[in-house]
Amino acid sequence: MTNTLAAAPLAAPATRTLLLAGAAAGPLFLAVGIAQGLTREGFDFSRNAISQLALGDAGWIQTANFLLAGVLLTAGAVGLRQALRNTPGGTWAPRLVAVFAASFLLSAVFEADPGAGFPVGAPEGRATGLSAHGTVHMIGGSVGYLALCAALLVLARHFAAAGRRGWALASRLVPVGVLAGFAGSGVAVPAFTAGAALGLGWLSATAARLTA
Repeated sequence: MTNTLAAAPLAAPATRTLLLAGAAAGPLFLAVGIAQGLTREGFDFSRNAISQLALGDAGWIQTANFLLAGVLLTAGAVGLRQALRNTPGGTWAPRLVAVFAASFLLSAVFEADPGAGFPVGAPEGRATGLSAHGTVHMIGGSVGYLALCAALLVLARHFAAAGRRGWALASRLVPVGVLAGFAGSGVAVPAFTAGAALGLGWLSATAARLTA
């Protein structure tokens, strides 16, 4: 059976550059978020989501972080379209990653609501209701991560067809971990953060793998 991955134009420098941009999005977004979380007054990873870092006087840093991640993920989606052309998953994986990228751009425009003591002066408890911008932020992020999960399942089909069983299996299991983290967010905010980081991390690994 022909290795369908070998037929994809992975050797093109432009394609590799786009894929590497997509691969950089997750680690960069998380690194900037963690650095802010460790230095911003009142922020507590056990209570607050990274998206709340867009609030307050230094919130522009996280807003820029969302924008940069969205641009890099969009580049990665274009790279996926080129790398997977005429292969299983080559149509829908890039489209779904593009939806995921758009959710980051949307989050840069529509901020999360304050709560759980952040920013300083915000109520200590969780917000009992959502503002209009907070609702858009939440819905956009939910749709984005559902699109990412779907994209990873499509990529699993691609890896299976290419004979990369380990990558195919992991690409099926990671969405389960992402959704489990989101489901557990009602009990512990770190579960949400871990699920989101898992999805971002595996997308980065996948994009980097496709450059080889």
